[in-house]
Amino acid sequence: MKNNKNRLMWQLPFLTFLIIATILIVRQKHNTPFQHDKGFVFGTVYGITYQCDSNLQKAIIAELDKVDMTMSMFNKKSVISRINRGERIDISETMFEEIYEIAERISEDTDGAFDITVSPLVNAWGFGFKNAMMPTGQQVDSMLQFVGYEKIKLKKENGRTFVEKQDGRSMLDLSSIAKGYGCDRVARLLRSRGVTNFMIDIGGEIVASGTNEKKTPWKIGVTKPTDDSLNADGEIQTILKITDKAMATSGNYRNFYYKDGKKYAHTIDPHTGYPVQHNILSSTVIADNCTTADAYATAFMVMGLDKAKDVLARHPELMAYFIYTGKDGKDTVWYSQSMRDKIAE
Repeated sequence: MKNNKNRLMWQLPFLTFLIIATILIVRQKHNTPFQHDKGFVFGTVYGITYQCDSNLQKAIIAELDKVDMTMSMFNKKSVISRINRGERIDISETMFEEIYEIAERISEDTDGAFDITVSPLVNAWGFGFKNAMMPTGQQVDSMLQFVGYEKIKLKKENGRTFVEKQDGRSMLDLSSIAKGYGCDRVARLLRSRGVTNFMIDIGGEIVASGTNEKKTPWKIGVTKPTDDSLNADGEIQTILKITDKAMATSGNYRNFYYKDGKKYAHTIDPHTGYPVQHNILSSTVIADNCTTADAYATAFMVMGLDKAKDVLARHPELMAYFIYTGKDGKDTVWYSQSMRDKIAE
């Protein structure tokens, strides 16, 4: 009986300390301000909100600059620009190897619907970093000879890694996942600094963690697809609740043009070489990381609704929200069952 009393007397101060420490931590977390950083990167705007007692914008910009030095098609000194010029450089110490391996995995999983070698075709149709006239059928067939993710491989030699091309004319373009990967890199940075509540938005690609300033899940709007290349309308189709997930949207309703009464959108089918004519107008994907969400959102635009559903059936970890043109010509919505709980009432 005496031993029990002594043990209790020892435990009480310890329990009191734990309670007080917990209260102080919760109070400190509650009083920690949210930072709001904005800027311009990858040809688009970004906004980052995060709960931290100090501003981390300099570190964030430095991280995004590293991504730009790896993936930018406009920066002649970037890793991808040097590879496209035919330089044989060791990529083992760069971000490129990680990005490439994610891209290759998703290309294989989508039967080449996602393809980082499609750049010559994108440029030829006037949607890339070069302006060009509409290609002829013969030109498209010619370019298809060196377009295809399977024509690019990584080769390891003595601890170093190089990009090997079957055809020197092949070009790599990571623009379709640059924003998603940038979000992931900033998320890693914030988590490494102990930040758990944040929302990163780079050109509409999102990584959200924890809760917002109101202590509720982050709410992200999905834009209604309209032929509005300037995004001046911006009407919201639905709002999704995102916590500890990433979200990316791909659509043909902003980057397009009309010629001879026909609409040409920026999503190019790597198999045919022509802009896709599928009925999906907008593809939103939620995944564990934004690079993956970005890649699948692009692939689903190429694949069309039925094939996209087949991929989703194999990947229960992915959630998708599609807006497509129904048989009656009206916009229709389809979303995976797992997405139901994410839709805000």
